[in-house]
Amino acid sequence: MEKIGTWAFLLGVLIAIVAGLVPTFTTQPLAGQVAWVLVILGLVVGFLNIRSKEIQEFLIACVAILVVAGMGGLPPLGRTLGSILTNIIAFVAPAAFLVACRAVWQLAED
Repeated sequence: MEKIGTWAFLLGVLIAIVAGLVPTFTTQPLAGQVAWVLVILGLVVGFLNIRSKEIQEFLIACVAILVVAGMGGLPPLGRTLGSILTNIIAFVAPAAFLVACRAVWQLAED
């Protein structure tokens, strides 16, 4: 199962970058399909890759990524980078949500 999570992470990052670089992936209806693939891969990563001892570091890294990516795509850096960052949000946000829910659950148990 650990290998599946590792491959899901690598595939998610690769898809996010490639889809941001290739303009055809950002047009409808492909953009929606790419986003759904990234969301599913993000959930797989959040479910399989993050152990209890890694929750805090993972959530801090996710917050940093989401803040940088949410800065309006950093307009001076161009539309391509903004598209890549949007795809990264679609990939990271579901994993962060799932891991945050696990963290709350663990806190409630204690």
